[in-house]
Amino acid sequence: MRRRGLRAPAWTATLAWKSAVFLTVMCCTLAALLGVLVHTAVTRQTVGHAREKALDRLEEVTRAYEAGEPLPRGSGIDPAGLPASLRALAVGGEQGTLVTDDAGAPAMWAAGPADGRALATWIDYSQSARTISGLDRAIVGSSLLAIAATLLVGLFAVSRVTRRLHQSARVARRISAGDLDARVEDPRTARPARAQDEVAIVAGALDTMASTLQRKLQTEQRFTADVAHELRTPLTGLSAAAELLPPGRPAELVQDRVRAMRALTEDLLEISRLDARTEQTDPAIHELAPVVERVVRASGTDTGVRITGAARVETDRRRLERVIGNLVANAHRHGAPPVVVTVEGPVVTVRDHGAGFPAYLLETGPQRFRTDGGGKGHGLGLTIAVGQARVIGAELVFANAEDGGAVARLTLPEYVAYDEEAEPEASGPAPGSDGRRS
Repeated sequence: MRRRGLRAPAWTATLAWKSAVFLTVMCCTLAALLGVLVHTAVTRQTVGHAREKALDRLEEVTRAYEAGEPLPRGSGIDPAGLPASLRALAVGGEQGTLVTDDAGAPAMWAAGPADGRALATWIDYSQSARTISGLDRAIVGSSLLAIAATLLVGLFAVSRVTRRLHQSARVARRISAGDLDARVEDPRTARPARAQDEVAIVAGALDTMASTLQRKLQTEQRFTADVAHELRTPLTGLSAAAELLPPGRPAELVQDRVRAMRALTEDLLEISRLDARTEQTDPAIHELAPVVERVVRASGTDTGVRITGAARVETDRRRLERVIGNLVANAHRHGAPPVVVTVEGPVVTVRDHGAGFPAYLLETGPQRFRTDGGGKGHGLGLTIAVGQARVIGAELVFANAEDGGAVARLTLPEYVAYDEEAEPEASGPAPGSDGRRS
């Protein structure tokens, strides 16, 4: 069994977090590089001055030693505290300097040869050491301030970009949800002469795409509605004429096709109204189980009904019956028996035992005028069911059962009755009383 690795938190994938990490790393690297360069340069200069001073003092001590005069304080032949490496260098006939730190007291030693021994002196190096330490603290402090200031300015600049990107993403989600009036309207796209950055270019392209898509869909919706309205009148006349045909098989075929054409025309009109989002609901409180049983009886199909929990829902009954009827009809047309409708609380499930829903429907939802494998129907039944479910505020989900068959689950907003709190009794006199005590 493989063990899954730890996953980073979701916020670490954001642009703001990545920008903060990048800015911090770059600032720290730059601050460290500059700090090392400044520290090295100042330290070299400070040590150089101290070395020159120590060598000058060594020359004075050497002259005093050669003249037989008393040596200055802190000077002598092989004095105590003289580093062994510097002593060996002086005995070898060369001059040298070395910084030592004896119990927190920095000193700069200088030594040279004197009769085969080491003549040495030292000067106080504590001031130079404090100067270098103070410089290091100043470098660290200024680097931290520079990093913090750069990080704040950088995050402010990045947050402005990410806010605009999030706005574009929200508009894109609204458009995908059907709100074709949504626009980003980035202020940088309002004036074409103004220089635009990449975010403004993306926002402008998204607005242009939404406008083009809206025009195309509106043209399609108008065309569908116009065609359906134009077909209604001749179909009405054709239906009346078909009724006048002499009884027989030809008349039955004509009447059947006329009914199919009228049903398709009515479906197209309903689709056009749903697309226009102009439908008005007439909600009322209904017992869900009787509504489902009535729809199943009216379908004239061999459909089982299983009620495992009663619920009252507040919905538009006509539209609810339309949704359930379309789901039942689709299960019989494209599925296989047995078809079972289950009512469990505010949830209605329509299940068949056929091949299940096609993959495209599970991924993107039903598509008008598309059926799986060239089956019967025109593909509008489930499209209308989805549209009417949205109108009544219900959730319609399509899935395939693990043991085979298609499952359509309709979840309705349940009506929850509540008891109003009893009003407190009046503190005045009871009805019919004059208010006097007996």
